[in-house]
Order: sequence, then C-alpha cells, then structure tokens
Amino acid sequence: MPRITKVYTRTGDDGSTALGGGQRLSKDAERIEAYGAVDELNSAIGGALAVGLDEGVAGYLSSIQNELFHLGSDLCILQEDKVRMPVPEIEERHVLSLERAIDELSGSLEPLENFILPGGTPGAAWLHLGRTICRRAERRVVSLARNEAVGRWTVRYLNRLSDLLFVMARFENRERGDVLWDSRS
Repeated sequence: MPRITKVYTRTGDDGSTALGGGQRLSKDAERIEAYGAVDELNSAIGGALAVGLDEGVAGYLSSIQNELFHLGSDLCILQEDKVRMPVPEIEERHVLSLERAIDELSGSLEPLENFILPGGTPGAAWLHLGRTICRRAERRVVSLARNEAVGRWTVRYLNRLSDLLFVMARFENRERGDVLWDSRS
C-alpha cells in the first residue's frame, strides 16, 4: 500500500509524470490520458454517490470505485513491468459482475421505446455524466491498445460499465420517468 507523505513533488512541473514503474511520460501521452479518464469517471461516480442513490445502486458503485482504482493501477504499470511489480488487474470476474448487475437492474425497468436524454433526478444525471466519461475512457484505452499492451479485460470492463451506468440512471429515474428525446422539436 503506498504511503503518501507529500502531495506536491514538483517533478511534474516540466509537463511530465511518472508511471508506477518509474518511466516518465508527457502528461498528454495516451497512457496518461487513459488512466486520467478513468480517474475522472471515478470522481463522477463519487458525485453520484454524494447526492444519494438507491441503496442497491450505491452498493454496486462502492465496489466499482475500488475496481476503477484497480484499473488505474493496471494502466499505470506497463505490461512488461507487471512481472516484477504485480498490481491488481481487471479480470473476467469483474466483467461478469457488471453483466449480472445489468441483468438484475434491467429486470425492473420498462423496455425503452425511445432515446432518452441525460438527466432526471440528480443521481441519474451524475450517472449519465459518468456513462459519458466511461465511454471516453474506453476510447482512450482503445487508442492506447493500438500501440501498447493493456490488460486483457480492460476494454470489455469499460464497455460493460458504461452500459451499467446507463441502466443505473434509468433505474434511478424509474419513479420519475426517463427524460425522452423529442425528435420532432
């Protein structure tokens, strides 16, 4: 477990940052963009939790926040460095857990008959924001994976998570109703 004794180091003042293995990269490198988007996603989920959510949804999200830290550490350490620096990684079991949650929450929702707009309750709005950030994180990881090795389950996890966040937003809006897109206006 890392021990943080000082928040600022001044080592990033030149526009670079260090990976977990010690390599320095530009702060706008693909890998940094990827795990930065994962960090933003985790913050949006924290925002959703802060405004108050259904107890079941909140329970799932508490676990997911920890998994997103796993994903961040997975992306922060190069694949070749993981032999000497093992870190928690996203595994198939994490993807399957997201799929089970999607199935469980979807079972209580009416089928969609129209596109919906992000919004509704404050919690649903935060979940929709998280969904869009998750899609961006997924795009960043896909770009990174074209040039460098990433964890086997990373893209699938982000893909399922964005689906789950969509379902969670609908679940949060089930009493109030989804905000429907009016294609005629």
